[in-house]
Amino acid sequence: MACGNGEQLTQAHQVTNTVLYSFEHSSGLSSGKSSELINQQSIQENPQPNKLVLNNARSEFVQHNNSRALKIHFDSGKHHNASVEFQADTYWDWSDHGDFGVALDIANPLNSSAHVYVSVKDQHGAAHNRSFAIAKNSADAYVIELKGQDLTTETGIRSNPPSWQDDYIPVIWRYGVKNIDLSKVKSIAFKITGVGEDKALTFDNIRLVQPKKVNQDYLVGLVDKFGQSTSIDFVNKVSNNAELIAISNKEQAQLSEQVLAGRSKFNGWADGPQLKATGYYRVEKYQGKWSLVDPQGYLFFSNGIANVRMANTSTITGYDFDPSTIVQRQPGDLTPEDSVGLNQAPEKAWPTRFESSDLRANMFTWLPKYGEAMAEHFGYRREIHTGVIPRGETYSFYQANLARKYQTNDLEEINQQWRDTTIKRMQSWGFTSFGNWIDPSYYQLDKYPYFANGWIIGNFKTVSSGNDYWSPLPDPFDPEFALRADATVQQIALEVNKSPWCIGVFIDNEKSWGQMGSVETQYGVVLSALALNAKTSPTKAHFSQLLKAKYADIAALNRAWQSQYASWQVVDEGIKLTEFNQAMVSDFSTFLYEFGRQYFSVVKNSMREYMPNHLYMGVRFADWGMTPELRQAAAETADVVSYNYYKEVINDDFWQFLADLDRPSIIGEFHNGALDSGLLNPGLIHAASQEDRGKKYAEYVNSAIDNPYFVGTHWFQYIDSPLTGRALDGENYNVGFVSVTDIPYQPLVDAATKVNKNIYQRRYGKHD
Repeated sequence: MACGNGEQLTQAHQVTNTVLYSFEHSSGLSSGKSSELINQQSIQENPQPNKLVLNNARSEFVQHNNSRALKIHFDSGKHHNASVEFQADTYWDWSDHGDFGVALDIANPLNSSAHVYVSVKDQHGAAHNRSFAIAKNSADAYVIELKGQDLTTETGIRSNPPSWQDDYIPVIWRYGVKNIDLSKVKSIAFKITGVGEDKALTFDNIRLVQPKKVNQDYLVGLVDKFGQSTSIDFVNKVSNNAELIAISNKEQAQLSEQVLAGRSKFNGWADGPQLKATGYYRVEKYQGKWSLVDPQGYLFFSNGIANVRMANTSTITGYDFDPSTIVQRQPGDLTPEDSVGLNQAPEKAWPTRFESSDLRANMFTWLPKYGEAMAEHFGYRREIHTGVIPRGETYSFYQANLARKYQTNDLEEINQQWRDTTIKRMQSWGFTSFGNWIDPSYYQLDKYPYFANGWIIGNFKTVSSGNDYWSPLPDPFDPEFALRADATVQQIALEVNKSPWCIGVFIDNEKSWGQMGSVETQYGVVLSALALNAKTSPTKAHFSQLLKAKYADIAALNRAWQSQYASWQVVDEGIKLTEFNQAMVSDFSTFLYEFGRQYFSVVKNSMREYMPNHLYMGVRFADWGMTPELRQAAAETADVVSYNYYKEVINDDFWQFLADLDRPSIIGEFHNGALDSGLLNPGLIHAASQEDRGKKYAEYVNSAIDNPYFVGTHWFQYIDSPLTGRALDGENYNVGFVSVTDIPYQPLVDAATKVNKNIYQRRYGKHD
């Protein structure tokens, strides 16, 4: 094998079951041409290209397209992660190549698609992370853009339209550092994770390339008046209101509000055994499998769709108003900004409207004028998480399309027809309930099971985990936190009003409790709290009490921790720790468990006080933000432990801890998407097509149904993200069961309907 400068690769030493090979950094990239980083034709007989690091994978050389290529077999069926990493012996210097990317040819010889995660790292550890789907039985050329205008432009879109005009398929931006140190590139890794089967990919002709041409206006005129892409054609793309109405009328004729045969009115398994009926949902282990039980006593598996609401359908338009005309958030607010509905700016603000971002404003080919009927679908966000501007006007193309299809400008009528259609869809598609984040207007319809939700926000003290993606963690030992928990649950109780259709309540979401991998990331909450003063931090005060209860005096602590603190006062005032021994880590584990136990106990107490008949569903752990200590605390306190798990199946390698916890568990979020939708980003899990979305959906849900600890799965979300990104943070995913025009993705619907019709028989078998 040779690099772009023709230098030969040499075999390196073998280290602990991993074969390593070195390859020199590439040079010779010239303007307008491609330069090979790896030339497969120079591979010598026996062995492996470069410095190759294999994790739960093996490699071989094969003939592909009349040349030799590297085939990687990923042992991903048994292992949560399987990967291949090309490493530089020292580093590659790609700093003088102008705008460029790494291109490579990849073939997938198998009859199922592969979602691949890519990470390009520099010598400092900064990681540039992307992902892409490789269709079944395919061979294509892909490009990872590493330098260019798109990587320096904040657009408020999670993944932008491609600016390169060439034949490469772009690998989609995910997270991390967009502009790593290109003078010291250390490695490129390809990973398969969270799947239920082995994968195989063939890599060939890895090279550095420059774009043939760059579209300087790639962010201009992206959206038509229906919220669709102006440049991409796709199934059910509409061009006028008549088409929208005709598609809607055809669907309406096929929908029914009746529950499926063999189900109770609450969508439990009426053809199965009838257990104790309490008038509300509860949990019980039945024949070795955890299960929900519906109000009439029938076994119940909650398979549903989350985020059925207008709040996340709007996108930032690039316009704003005089801030003095906007009603600002109040300290006692119980609802986060992104859950407040569209929240249109008041009429007195309209004359002050101005362009706050020409980049955003130029993305739209049409927006209505205030005072027109279609202007009813404007909104306003007083704060956002990430984007071009910190606040501003929004527009919901989805709600505007509902007005068009239902042929009315009356918002109350629009929402009533939307709710009726949504419930008919859920019943016709065979779902058993909604998931989290359902518009409260569904709560008192007494037609369909749902989960209520709330956030505990307020002026309580906080603690950092070192990550804090969405926000710092609340200090659960602060009395103010308990007061705000009470206020939150009281408000939810008013909305639910003792409804038996409410299964339970999710409170908070995806908090950064800690990340596995190192002492610093797993116990970031503890390390952060220990650095605080016990006089001002209730959590630190509690940790100090635990230390004093365990160690007789400061000398005993110093012996265990191998420290030299002069007194307990020094510890109380704040200590910063960077080196750890086993005794310290053991104490950190206790502290983190205590922190979690206090959080869950406070919320559980509020639930017990104000909603005693409804299940406390936990906090919806993100798989990247949970630790064994927090899971144990949740299992001991919550009625059901909830997880958001964005992978392709419930794979045993990751979920082994469920047997130790032995508590009912539920998936709060999962999804997949594809680019044939006309959107720019498939989502967190990539499928190759709408048909592939259905296949992956069935594999995921069936794997949960087969697991004895799971009592439900909730897909995120009902409606696609806006093409130009949701207002909160720019997510622009094809993860809906319906598009921005409220048209269902039929292959996904068909796959879900087939799964749903067989849920109870698959989970419990036949009942005599």
